[in-house]
Amino acid sequence: MLRRLLLAPVLAVSGLALAAACPAAAQDASEFVVRLNRLENQSRQMSGQIESLQYENRQLKEQLRKFQEDVEFRFQESKGGQRPASATPPAKPHKRSDAFDPSQNPDAPGAPQALGSAQASGATPSQATPAQPPRPATPNATAALSAPRGAIEDETPDYGAPVDLRPPARAATPAATPAPRPSASVAATGTGDAKADYEAAYAYVLQRQYEQAEMSLRQFIQSHPRDTLVPDATYWLGESYLQRNRTREAAEQFLKVSTDYARSRKAPDAMLKLGASLNALGAREQACATLAELERKFPQASSTVKQGVDREQRRARCAA
Repeated sequence: MLRRLLLAPVLAVSGLALAAACPAAAQDASEFVVRLNRLENQSRQMSGQIESLQYENRQLKEQLRKFQEDVEFRFQESKGGQRPASATPPAKPHKRSDAFDPSQNPDAPGAPQALGSAQASGATPSQATPAQPPRPATPNATAALSAPRGAIEDETPDYGAPVDLRPPARAATPAATPAPRPSASVAATGTGDAKADYEAAYAYVLQRQYEQAEMSLRQFIQSHPRDTLVPDATYWLGESYLQRNRTREAAEQFLKVSTDYARSRKAPDAMLKLGASLNALGAREQACATLAELERKFPQASSTVKQGVDREQRRARCAA
């Protein structure tokens, strides 16, 4: 009995402590659930933004691919120009076996004669005395030996003479000169040494001779398509376009470096120049998406590239 009396106050105090602690634990649990829900919402929003950026990047690649195909088509159409003349002469038209050929029988009735020596209407070759000895006629000379239409309008046609079914002979034309052949590919002028060719092309970039740099860089890429310096050459080819305000062609080359050669050392710089080129073309949203993708795709980019990203984002007024 005494034990129960002693334990009763202790139990009452412990019960009051538990009652006071339960509301605090419930409040902590509710705050934890709220924070968890907020984190889930932020994760969903970030996933949605990433998917939107990836979709815009795919659209940009597709637009640039179509533009590249259009540029190549126009370039081939403008440079394709004249084609070399075919070495095979055109086949002569087949001659009918029943057609009259005055070159084979110049004395036959109906054969063309020189003016002043035409036979009288209805006369036979044995009765007419030619003014000069007959000369063999050639196919190209029949037009020159034929009398003008006005000179024979009053003569009576000889309906008994055979009809010449051949088409009238054309006047002799000078032999067609072969069309100039297209110039040889620039790849044929390389030295064969990849490093020497690249250094020679890069020297034009340093000298700001961008037209010569374009030709030399294209030559290098055609001559050494699998060399490790091709990404660098493609980047400087885009830079040569950008310096001459050929922004679309520059964007095409920078996109090629950042996608086809994404592991090269020039890939971050090319993606930065791609964003700047897109902003210059008026595609501000695509430019901002490209610059944001650069930070995610190349987190180890140099400080110079990161500073360039911040500068271009401010220039394009990208959302923070």
